Amino acid sequence: MTTLLVTGGAGFIGSNFIHLLRRERPEIRIVNVDVLTYAGNLENLKDVPLDDHYRFIRCDIADNQALKEAVDEKIDAVVHFAAESHVDRSIEDASAFLRTNVIGTQVMIDLARAWDVEKFVHVSTDEVYGSLGDEGLFTEETPISPNSPYSASKAASDLLVRAAVETHQFPGIITRCSNNYGPYQFPEKLIPLMISNATEDKPLPIYGDGMNVRDWIWVDDHCMGILLALEKGKPGHVYNLGGKSELTNMAVVKAILKSVDKPESLITFVTDRKGHDQRYAIDCSYAEKELGFDRSIDFEEGLKRTVDWYLENESWWQRIKTGAYLEYYDRHYGKDLSE
Repeated sequence: MTTLLVTGGAGFIGSNFIHLLRRERPEIRIVNVDVLTYAGNLENLKDVPLDDHYRFIRCDIADNQALKEAVDEKIDAVVHFAAESHVDRSIEDASAFLRTNVIGTQVMIDLARAWDVEKFVHVSTDEVYGSLGDEGLFTEETPISPNSPYSASKAASDLLVRAAVETHQFPGIITRCSNNYGPYQFPEKLIPLMISNATEDKPLPIYGDGMNVRDWIWVDDHCMGILLALEKGKPGHVYNLGGKSELTNMAVVKAILKSVDKPESLITFVTDRKGHDQRYAIDCSYAEKELGFDRSIDFEEGLKRTVDWYLENESWWQRIKTGAYLEYYDRHYGKDLSE
């Protein structure tokens, strides 16, 4: 049985990836390592039983010794999601981003080398490329040019993986995705924030003029791309995973309001984010050719599924907004979740 270590598996994309593995690759044993910061939520995985195919370890990936002691079994491969990811938080204080995204990634590289893993997939972001003009697409050859502390920390982690490949023949693979959306996304992010605020008839804050463009990918499609990179990707290669769905923030917000039958008068413009990138758009033709990557649904269908999920799971995001979700950890950490 292949044993796969997943870092950050209690977060948005990581938890969706674990659900995907349980559906598509049930024979894989998963070891989920997550320190459970504010964005890590074990409720995302409450339907995944702790059994011979799934183990949870609460540990900080930047703590080499603690992680070395906690992971006491043979690891065949690693998928590295764990990261601080909210741009606004990085602007306020970048220290946590440097610890988790940079030091944490180096710790994971060092341990993966000691475990002699077959593959190490590092999940990154298109934000490392910086901002596009009105035309063009990010390719794997686009120079890295990050514009926020968050994207700079992710760019640094990408370079650490690249350096390990060149220096140690490390089996590192990098994926860079566009904006994800779907179930279990922390409600400070654009789409879940707008859905929850609209549901409660609260103002919907939009940065600047709302004309910043993002490429949106359904989270399950991104997760399938990561799985394909794990299974078919070549060490040292970068694979861009995009949704081919370029939309302005304003268009996304208006689509959400229409889907929940709320007025556009809820839209409120706020001071633009510092260093706000104007446009992201990904060319994922290399991943399509080399991995067989594709998208299963378009943005219209994906947004419908996302809105429906948040409306049907209001108690999930309400517990996050009130902070009550943190009690879930206390209720479960009276016992050893790693067993």
